Amino acid sequence: MSTSSTKFYQTGTFTAGNRLLPIIGASVQSQVGRGNVLTCGHRACRGCGEALGARYALDAALRAARGQVIVSTATGCLEVFSTPFPESAWQIAWMHSLFGNAAAVATGIAAANRVKNRPQVRVLAQGGDGGTTDIGLGCLSGMFERNDDVLYLCYDNEAYMNTGIQRSSATPAAARTATTPAMGAQPGNEFDRGKSVPLIAMAHRIPYVATASIAELRDLERKVTKAMGIHGARYIHIHVPCPLGWGTESNQTIQVARLAVQSGLFPLFEAEHGKVVSSLPIRRQVPVAEYLRLQKRFAHLFTAGADPDTLAHIQRIADHNIEEFGLLEAQGEGESN
Repeated sequence: MSTSSTKFYQTGTFTAGNRLLPIIGASVQSQVGRGNVLTCGHRACRGCGEALGARYALDAALRAARGQVIVSTATGCLEVFSTPFPESAWQIAWMHSLFGNAAAVATGIAAANRVKNRPQVRVLAQGGDGGTTDIGLGCLSGMFERNDDVLYLCYDNEAYMNTGIQRSSATPAAARTATTPAMGAQPGNEFDRGKSVPLIAMAHRIPYVATASIAELRDLERKVTKAMGIHGARYIHIHVPCPLGWGTESNQTIQVARLAVQSGLFPLFEAEHGKVVSSLPIRRQVPVAEYLRLQKRFAHLFTAGADPDTLAHIQRIADHNIEEFGLLEAQGEGESN
């Protein structure tokens, strides 16, 4: 009787079939021995993108470092929902820093490891966009300038969600927040404000900079794993939608994140020593309206009498990103990561 080998076609997913793949090709989350660094019992909102991003990123980091990881976490949503006193959902060596000094604390931990001759112990720092792009930017820039042996992870939900959904320098144009109300001649956040920390990190010419999204979890795992194999300062900016602050349904988090990538508003790329070396192509560019329409923070863009130029301006931003990072060109050349 003839026999044939069993084939598993869904190797790009997070299904149980991944457990039959070689370790190098399987998702970290599909493995029985995964770290479960952020375990059950935390108090994140339903559909929280930050909780999902932190779980995948840190489990990948833990595997890459063979369990030898110390984490410094800034004040913010991630810290608040994961460590309500006297409980903790972290199963890792974890330290709570102040709002703005997670990078400095991590630098001190890395220095202590160096003095104690423990090169196998790797150090991570993590924080939200408020604690990273605003309050902690000085400490972060210092970490970059000194090329400290730290991987910094920024979970970008585009506002100060923990303190009442106030605008941060990562809040997109026209978005409604508690401090950028949808009223007046130009409702929502102003255009041509804010900053791109990935580009700022690249300007420091550190060894590795990347953007990632929970819409592409395998890509996120790969980038964290790659970063853990590099010494020196490294930075990964992770897009993590917030259902509460964005006004989306809790079951739409991945969909919204995917539309941000496919529209071009959040390009996925990698850079080494200040130069972009790869980008993740988008299969089909979608209009920014498909992404914005799902979010109540942009509801004023779709009401009667809304200025169409606002939506057109946002579309131009997305088109510029696609051109700058060659997202459609990469697809045509067959590049993928």
